[in-house]
Amino acid sequence: MTTEERLEILEQELARAKRRNYWFLAVLGLAVGLFALGWYFAGTTGRAAEGVVEEVRANKFTLLDENGKECAILTMLEGAPGLRLYDENGKPRAVQGVFKGWPALSLADENGKPRAGQGVFKGWPGLILHDDNGKLIWYAPR
Repeated sequence: MTTEERLEILEQELARAKRRNYWFLAVLGLAVGLFALGWYFAGTTGRAAEGVVEEVRANKFTLLDENGKECAILTMLEGAPGLRLYDENGKPRAVQGVFKGWPALSLADENGKPRAGQGVFKGWPGLILHDDNGKLIWYAPR
């Protein structure tokens, strides 16, 4: 066997080895990519599938709109739990809570003045209405 024949055989073997390495790296890259995708989706869907946090503790929850403006706040109001809802101008329009042990709902006009309220006072349901000047015009508990 001449040196040229032997060199040609080695070049053919080298070409085959390069093709095998190319395909090996391609399959390995694909396997690693699929493994990474599987890990990502298993991690995210696994957490999303649980869907419920056992307990959340906070002093205040604030709901913001898409512009970061406050729409609602759940917090302590006058020493009791309460929910305050705001209009598009940032004025409080509805407040619901338990005040001095009595559940109540207060509704305000576009200027933020209280106009109507309802609740349970000393075991009796009540309704309160105010005129434009804030004067009490109707009160219904016993």
